[in-house]
Amino acid sequence: MVEYDLVITNGICVTAADIAPLDVAVKDDKIILLAPSGSLSKTRTKRLIDAEGGYVMPGGVDCHVHLQEPSMFGKGTSADTYETGTRSAIAGGTTTIVAFAPQQKGLDSVLAALANTQALAQNNSYCDYGFHVLVANPCSKALSEFEHLATVEGVTSLKIYMTYEALQLRDNEILSVLLAARHNHILTMIHAENGDVLAWLTAQLEAAQLFAPKYHGHSHAPLLEAEATNRAIALSALVADTPILLVHVSEPGAALRIRAAQTAGQPVFAETCPQYLFLTREDLALPGFEGAKCVCAPPPRDAEGQRAIWRGLRNGTFAVLSSDHCPFRFDDAVTGKKTCLSDEFPVGRFRHIPNGLPGVETRLPLTLSAHAMEMTRFVEVTATNAAKLYGLYPRKGAMIPGVSDADLVVWYPEGRLGRFPLTNELLHHNVDYTPYEGRMLDNWPRYTILRGKVVWDRDGGGIVGEKGYGQFLKRQKSSLNGIWKTVEEEGPFDLEKL
Repeated sequence: MVEYDLVITNGICVTAADIAPLDVAVKDDKIILLAPSGSLSKTRTKRLIDAEGGYVMPGGVDCHVHLQEPSMFGKGTSADTYETGTRSAIAGGTTTIVAFAPQQKGLDSVLAALANTQALAQNNSYCDYGFHVLVANPCSKALSEFEHLATVEGVTSLKIYMTYEALQLRDNEILSVLLAARHNHILTMIHAENGDVLAWLTAQLEAAQLFAPKYHGHSHAPLLEAEATNRAIALSALVADTPILLVHVSEPGAALRIRAAQTAGQPVFAETCPQYLFLTREDLALPGFEGAKCVCAPPPRDAEGQRAIWRGLRNGTFAVLSSDHCPFRFDDAVTGKKTCLSDEFPVGRFRHIPNGLPGVETRLPLTLSAHAMEMTRFVEVTATNAAKLYGLYPRKGAMIPGVSDADLVVWYPEGRLGRFPLTNELLHHNVDYTPYEGRMLDNWPRYTILRGKVVWDRDGGGIVGEKGYGQFLKRQKSSLNGIWKTVEEEGPFDLEKL
């Protein structure tokens, strides 16, 4: 008789396609058997987990995580290392992250940027991880490295910015990146805001002596995101419909333009984040400097915009829900949010507030507790689509026997925990606040399992995994909706067709 490494019995298994009461058997890092509920409860196994009717799902896949990045926006420095950020991830049910390897403007190589980041992550991660390269200097050398990046390093996605002086690319540079990415089957992620208009609005607000955190939202007016999103889609279309992903979409007008492109058959994908589902512009207007806790870009929008983003998440406009975990400590005047405070500016200057929020641990519990979408859709946007989009499927984001890694999250049975407030004391990041303080939850991951090993046991020690157990993942090209097949059918970029 086979002895399994782990059996989970009496669970309700949820994938992107189905919900069914099934037992799960694990051996040698893989899911090897799904069987009728209770049928494996007496089998030989090294460890047995009774899910007691709780949901069992693929581990979360969060492909928008910023960790231990160099300071590129003034004095702020990331609060989380690969150790603390991935520790936080597993405590929230996420078993795989894809973080960023940033190329700064003065560096002519994306491979050097990747090597620098790999050195930070190696032997320090609690969960499995991969990288996107962040391209800030698309010189000929950097573009020539894309083939090696994809075929040798297994890095099949990159990110570019249409804003921020330290990172912003002009349209001609964006086109060069898109063309090289298309040739090498690399997915291009785009932060779409109009940087020139942002700079102009910021100057106007400061001239009017409007410095408080809430004016961050005014400087990032909705039109900046809508215009840049439209331009990104147009540039993608010009380069023979090269696939793009619009990241952290917050604005209904941008979502409508994305939906129209998708309906027209363009390979345009979109991501949104919990801050656009659970925060609004009112959170930026909290008294004093408190609103700085919610400063991110794009900023949270109004309540009507929030409802529109929820609709887009349910109807398929957004393929993925990522955290955009970008952590800064709040009560820190050296590397955190309060670096912009002074006697002259007692509520800070919004333009200098370190820009980003923590959220890798709270992404799944917040969204599950909202009960705002079908459970299969929840798995789809938090795990399966990300795995497909970033070349990890079906190893990640699935529960296919013999194929999928045994990356699983086991939730408490419905009603077991009651309703309880989210507090920062519950979390495992290296940040002194959560922007979601006091939000009511009704569930939390009971167990997180990575390649068959329990790494989070909420009732049995919390973090029980080991730093360094997380592995680097070489990724394949994206498989979501057959996007590269569509590109291959379209053929190479042809100037004669313009």
